[in-house]
Amino acid sequence: MNRLVKAAFLVGTLATLTAAAPAWAQFAKPEAAVEYRQSAFTLIGNHMGRIKAQLDGGKTSLDAIRSSAALIDALKTLPFEAFVEGSGDVADSAAKPEIWTEREKFDKRAKEMQEKVTLLNAAARTGDLVAIRTAFGDTGKACKNCHEDYKKKK
Repeated sequence: MNRLVKAAFLVGTLATLTAAAPAWAQFAKPEAAVEYRQSAFTLIGNHMGRIKAQLDGGKTSLDAIRSSAALIDALKTLPFEAFVEGSGDVADSAAKPEIWTEREKFDKRAKEMQEKVTLLNAAARTGDLVAIRTAFGDTGKACKNCHEDYKKKK
């Protein structure tokens, strides 16, 4: 099975899980919510790094960029489902308390990031490296904006 087929299968599986998320989005413990969102952010960050490596490298693989962009697009909502009350108090959490006191602003930042990820995935599908670079930069800025306001520095 080639990488593109595997990626398509994974995206389909994640889309199915995302659709079912409201049914299991209630976490038994705040620690589980933190672990869940950190795992999702780790995957997103990993695939952003893979795209960056392709854009910065000498020989660019559009298949690798497309695969990573599709995965990020499938994952983009998952971490935000786990910002539940009480999960900011978990020792391993990097979430600032402002997430809960400025929830509307935080949700707006999350939506902005998700919109930029959608555009990144669309650009990746076109194969236009200029459009991909622009969308990648915009996505990175959206991530950074949220991190600056709502992520503790460790």
